[in-house]
Amino acid sequence: MVSDTVLFDYWRSSASYRVRIALNMLAIPYRTVAIDLLATEHRQPAHLARNPQGLVPVLLIDGETLTQSLAIIEYLSETRPNTGLLPPDALGRQRVRALSYAIAMDIHPICNLSVVSHIMQQSDDPDAARLAWMGKFIRDGLNAFELMLDRPETGEFCHKDQPTMAELCLVPQIYNARRWSVDLSAYPRATAIAEKCERLPAFAAAHPDRAARSSSAAG
Repeated sequence: MVSDTVLFDYWRSSASYRVRIALNMLAIPYRTVAIDLLATEHRQPAHLARNPQGLVPVLLIDGETLTQSLAIIEYLSETRPNTGLLPPDALGRQRVRALSYAIAMDIHPICNLSVVSHIMQQSDDPDAARLAWMGKFIRDGLNAFELMLDRPETGEFCHKDQPTMAELCLVPQIYNARRWSVDLSAYPRATAIAEKCERLPAFAAAHPDRAARSSSAAG
């Protein structure tokens, strides 16, 4: 049976990675349509009709077209019972949102493909410029995130003892940090939480390597 839920994503997109984890955690069946960012498929009319920003992910679910990964995750939290993606109390939700936004709104946009491509065009050594740029802003962001975890509310995970939306942002960011050779030794709490998550089936199934193989098989 073909799922009515469709995720338009790119295997290495952090935002898409977040939504894949959420769908897996909630056991929502979906099929993937790959949008190749390197081939600029996100700028083609068909995708712009889905999302005028020309970004991934786009999720077709419940007869609606949803964009922006955190807004999608919050929608899933609000429309599916007992997801655990956001805590039940207002202060808990505020903290999980703050942790999530620290990555998704402060680190991710600066390190996005369009920004980094522009930086590379300004340099005589594009690869070195990209590596330096990614390293600086990932380190700066993770430095702050590690300090944000130094709170009594931090438990086995970022907030108490189960994964929330914060982990859905953290795990893709740690993946990116490793990809760009960032030394993670200064972030023991964040790294330990991410590694714990990576062993959970919902996170493992959403990993970019798995997503890339799925896209290749679908093609």
